[in-house]
Order: sequence, then C-alpha cells, then structure tokens
Amino acid sequence: MKIQQLTIYPVKSLQGIDLDEAVATPQGLAWDRRWMWVDSAQRFVTQRQLPALASIGVALTDTALVLSHRSAGEIEIPLEEPAGKIRLVTVWQDHCKAIAEREEVSRWLVAALGEQAQGLCLVRFAQGFTRYVEADYMDGDVADTHFADGYPYLVATTGSLAALNEALEAQGQDAVPMARFRPNIVLDGFEAWAENGWQALDIDGAARLTFRKPCKRCTIITVDQRLGAIPVASEPLATLVKLKTQPALKGGYFGQNATLDQRAETTLRVGAAAAPVPLRT
Repeated sequence: MKIQQLTIYPVKSLQGIDLDEAVATPQGLAWDRRWMWVDSAQRFVTQRQLPALASIGVALTDTALVLSHRSAGEIEIPLEEPAGKIRLVTVWQDHCKAIAEREEVSRWLVAALGEQAQGLCLVRFAQGFTRYVEADYMDGDVADTHFADGYPYLVATTGSLAALNEALEAQGQDAVPMARFRPNIVLDGFEAWAENGWQALDIDGAARLTFRKPCKRCTIITVDQRLGAIPVASEPLATLVKLKTQPALKGGYFGQNATLDQRAETTLRVGAAAAPVPLRT
C-alpha cells in the first residue's frame, strides 16, 4: 500500500508532469495549477471547451515554465512573477486575483492550436491572494487552493482504475490510462473503490490528507490526454455512471478531493507507505 505516482499540472487543463518526489503544501503540490487560460470575459477555459489543450506539453526548469507543441515549438514563461496589473478572473463561482503573462504567449497558443484558441490569455495566480475551499465539506476546517477546480489534492487508486477498465472491456471498449482522471496522488495496493470508505490518509508518517468530497467527473475524462482529442464520445464517463461508485449520488465519481492537515510543507515520494483512516461509524 503505497504511492505509485505523483503528478502536478502547472497549467490548468494542460499536460501533467510526473515526479519522483513533490513538495506538499496546504494549497496543493508545489506548482500545481498556478496558471490557467482565460477568455475575453476573464473566465477560465479548460478541456471542457477546448479538448486540444491536452496536446500541449509542460515542463518546469529552475527558472521557467516551458510549454511545447508539435506545431509551435517551445515557449518559456519565467517563474518569477511579472510586473503587471492585477486582474480578476473566474474559476467556477470564485473570483481570483491573477496577473496576465505577455501577449506572445497568447500568440504562441494560436500557432499551436489554431483559430479556436484566439482571444485566450495565460494568467498566473497572484502571490498573496487566498482562494478558500468551499466550507460545505470542511467540517469547520479552513483550506485554500490555487486554480484547481475546488480542492488542493485529488487522490485516486489503481484498484479503482482496474475495476473501471474491466467494465469498459466487458462492453468492448478500450481500457483508459490514469491520466484521463488527472489525479495528483495515485495509490497502489488497495481494492477497487476502497477510498470511498476512508476519512483520511496517512503518508509515511510525514503527512495526513483528509478526504473532503468524492470527485464527480465530467467530459474531460473522455479526452485523450496526449492527443487532445475524444476517441470515443461519452466514454469512460458513461460506464462510470453505470457503476454507481457513489450510490447515494447522481453522476459518475472517481477519486477523492482532499486537503492537507498540517500547514507546514512536507515532501512526498513515490513508494512512500500510505495508510488509510476509515470513516467513523
């Protein structure tokens, strides 16, 4: 029972970066969801509207975020926050302070993806701004995050993926990789859907994650996370809905949203032992 994979997504809805170790902060793994694309109304744009975003590669150096695409080559964005006017951008119902990257980045995106990307701007989460997690599932606790959909961490298990793929293959569909679900932490050695019965997760005595809310999935899981295209319309979402992994809830659920209990940073490593804390009965 261990961590099999650690992944960060520096730019919301672009490709992730798999790491051997990652710094866990209260806002999520270091550099996770620090940037995102917005439209002319300053509203976030993801693979829901533009699946081709998944075809953009992402890397981090000591000094820069590097985006790459077969049609446009590479472009570097310095990690140091640029000088610029703070703007308000929207993620779901949240208004966040952000700073726009230079216009050259927007032109690069159009070169990569074509006219469908016209008018989009890359923004970064402004230092010093706090975006609080919704209080409804926090049991009186307080947490904050960057541009993630709602919570700092998303945890999934290989056992649950295996069960979903078994159901897909039984219907003549192809199995899907874990990348479809864009988790931060992937656990190995647990039975399918075991995570739905956990209150928290202790990692190697170094960190505790509290599970806050099962993750309801959307059409993003139908997107091939390397090609930026949808191979089979509605799958694996339709099969996930049929599995009723959360019987009391409508929709398809895979993975658990979580927060880090401690405020201090700690390092998580692939291979670290993971011990679940069962839900109170």
